[in-house]
Amino acid sequence: MGFNKLTTELEGRPVLAWSVGAFNDCPAIDAIVLVCASSAQAELEQIARAAAPSKLKHIVVGGAHRHLSVAEGLGTVPADASMIAVHDAARPLVNEAMITRCLESARNTGASACARRVNDTLKRINDEGFIIESVDRTNLWAVETPQIFRADLLRHAYDEVIATGGHVSDETSAVQAAGAPVALVNTPEWNGKITYPGDLELARLVLRGRSKA
Repeated sequence: MGFNKLTTELEGRPVLAWSVGAFNDCPAIDAIVLVCASSAQAELEQIARAAAPSKLKHIVVGGAHRHLSVAEGLGTVPADASMIAVHDAARPLVNEAMITRCLESARNTGASACARRVNDTLKRINDEGFIIESVDRTNLWAVETPQIFRADLLRHAYDEVIATGGHVSDETSAVQAAGAPVALVNTPEWNGKITYPGDLELARLVLRGRSKA
């Protein structure tokens, strides 16, 4: 985006504050760990502490890839934690209801993630940009965050990823690679990720709609 999306103002608060605040306000969450880049650590820590003054326990510098960052964060989670949630702070529309639904599912299944059905027509293209085939969207879902797991299951999955030098794009992939099933929880509200400037405008509309509800 050409700027730090986590510090960008969204309806009067930085994007990060919306994400951290949702977990702070959820009674089922006991503690929060912030994993961030060293270049923005001071500013992000200030935002996170304001959004979660009592629940923010650790600020950790992440790695070059998501799985390395998550592994760093896991290292600060107390050994007696029973469940661990991982959330991409660039999804500021997360709320208590989403977190709670995903947590309840994870308590029953061991591993769950928020997700939405894929409704668009899907095509596979070649290196030149031409369509080579259609992709059947039946049973296809786009996986989001939060992703919530039984703590021992997530730790074991990441121990294997790190030990083998593997690379996973999200936590569900790590847990699946360790041989455990993952349940998906439908997200009825838009839980989009801030990737492009236009996503901020969509997020603003969603938040304004919630404030009027």
